[in-house]
Amino acid sequence: MTDRGHKGRVNHERWLVSYADFITLLFAFFVVMYAFAKADQRKQAQVSEAIDTAFRSFGVLSNAKKQAAPEQTVHAASPPLQPAAAIAGESLVPASKVRADLERMRQDLEQSLATQIANHTVSVQMGPDGLVISLREAGFFDSGSAVPHPGAILTLKRVANSLSTLPYEIRVEGHTDNVPIHTAQFDSNWELSSARATAIARLFLTLHAVPPERICAAGYAEYHPVASNATPEGRAMNRRVDLVILPRVHIDLGVVPEGAHLEGSWSRITDQ
Repeated sequence: MTDRGHKGRVNHERWLVSYADFITLLFAFFVVMYAFAKADQRKQAQVSEAIDTAFRSFGVLSNAKKQAAPEQTVHAASPPLQPAAAIAGESLVPASKVRADLERMRQDLEQSLATQIANHTVSVQMGPDGLVISLREAGFFDSGSAVPHPGAILTLKRVANSLSTLPYEIRVEGHTDNVPIHTAQFDSNWELSSARATAIARLFLTLHAVPPERICAAGYAEYHPVASNATPEGRAMNRRVDLVILPRVHIDLGVVPEGAHLEGSWSRITDQ
């Protein structure tokens, strides 16, 4: 009787075996996760070291160690920002000449494009980054298209002739209004604005007005308006391609003073 009673007794502590197995697997899981985390840190350190080596090989960070010196020493060794006209090997251009060049270009364009300016299809003005030549959609593109009008080619050639006279960089910016677009060719205003900027940039390259290394294209969609999108007139002004003439600025990244701006804005360049 006693043996039969002992054999029929239920063991209520068998769950401890399963619990111990679970804890063991959980511990193994966290060990593996920890190992992956350590591996990622090593990879990040390797990538950081590779980037640092690459920059140093180009001489970009050759003076980086100087930044660890006291603040007054860094400022004493830091040269003032200089406007650099452009192509490698050319001497630096004083800011006064930069302004004179851009002002002369503005006057020339206002004369050669007087009809287009009067029709409000082109505007020329000084902006915070340089001279801005604004090409309105009405005079250069069909609605929703990135192909310039054949009749606008003559105007673009006149602009190209003026751009070829100065050694400054050019940023071609595509802009739209805030009306959404979704076509087979353009999924959004980002694609449309980028395509228009690229089309104008490609045309200038075809005309040999600007060397390829001095021109870039960018699409800003509806996020940089110059007028309110609440009216048809404002939306028409926002649908444009801006040509921004950018004076280049030479900056030694190893000794940039604290608080110095890295933009190449002509209006912030001090006279030399």
